[in-house]
Amino acid sequence: MDNLAELKKLIVKYVEQLDEEKVVNLANEALNRGIDPVTLLETVNDGMEKVGKLYESKDYYIADLIFSGLIFRKILELDKMKEYFLQNKHKGLGKVVLGTVEGDIHDIGKDIFKGMLEANGFEVIDLGVDVSKEKFIEAVRKNKPDILAMSAALTNTIDTMRNIVKAFSKAGIRDKVKIIVGANHMNSDISRYIGADGFSKKASTGTKICLRWMKEKTGRE
Repeated sequence: MDNLAELKKLIVKYVEQLDEEKVVNLANEALNRGIDPVTLLETVNDGMEKVGKLYESKDYYIADLIFSGLIFRKILELDKMKEYFLQNKHKGLGKVVLGTVEGDIHDIGKDIFKGMLEANGFEVIDLGVDVSKEKFIEAVRKNKPDILAMSAALTNTIDTMRNIVKAFSKAGIRDKVKIIVGANHMNSDISRYIGADGFSKKASTGTKICLRWMKEKTGRE
């Protein structure tokens, strides 16, 4: 198969069908044929979005949603992907502190976002899940990141995120970092209520926002 566009379509198709073996084989073929690793991750993410829609329509179950995340992680572990991450690790594009907020232990969305950030040359400090406001503040003070990224899957974490932003203001460091919030239920009104600088429902969109912020900050293309 010579056509990368056709390969990408097949990858999306088999992610949607949750066929891990075919996705991994096609991903390796695409990498061997010169696909950009970032493009590959975006392609896999396109398939995951289709899985998400099938879950929302109740055609898929939560286990299927989780399995699609595991497929994404498998792609991240491919040798050529690891090589790419190592090459980009010290690009110095920007630094992001990332975590799933307190009261939520979901990590699929967070891990996908982390993978896409690292693929684009960001250094990511991953605090894990169920992260308290104190841990976020400590990590920002210690690491001095350009961006703080808060992830959540549960709707009851909206006020948790708002309280974290308030804690940053109280600590006098709110203006030291851009804040992006990510969740499937997120929208502009919720983001404003939280006090964030930006929001995203998709890892790929969130990554583009972070890239734009760094371009604005550094003036680099």
